[in-house]
Amino acid sequence: MSSAYRFCPSCASPLELRAQAEDSGMVQRLRCTDCDFTHWNNPTPVLAAIIERNGELLLARNAAWPGRFFGLITGFMEAGESPEDGIRREIAEETALQTQSLSLVAVHDFQRMNQVIITYHAVVTGEVSLSPELVEYKWIAPNQVRCWRAGTGLALASWLRSRGIEPTFLDDARPATGA
Repeated sequence: MSSAYRFCPSCASPLELRAQAEDSGMVQRLRCTDCDFTHWNNPTPVLAAIIERNGELLLARNAAWPGRFFGLITGFMEAGESPEDGIRREIAEETALQTQSLSLVAVHDFQRMNQVIITYHAVVTGEVSLSPELVEYKWIAPNQVRCWRAGTGLALASWLRSRGIEPTFLDDARPATGA
């Protein structure tokens, strides 16, 4: 079990990996040696948007990503907001686009990052103005997009199939343009 936690946030004592009986049986979790604090290490909800304007999809490149990989607009939910409000906020913050309609596409686990990704299809208006965390974007026809085999790429493939488009994946031998 990997975690950034080494000390209790309540009393600063060391955390230890300890087994304890829970509803599902014996479970190992990081627990405080003094005050019984438990680090649950629950997945973090992440929001993602398949952004469409005039029949094209927006893909963006994050400044922190290596190479020329383009992906969906994503972000974390804030306390007190619904997933729908959160993705509308993320779209506006990261692209300056206005969301006209939203529909839920899929919910996927992304275990490598200990996240649950909630993906929406967003129809938008306006002109793109990227936030500093994004360095490049492109609009691409849905049938030209290449999906990736994890997280938001699986949601994008699901959405494409719902539109009658069989997705092409980055590791497919078939030539395609796009992300």
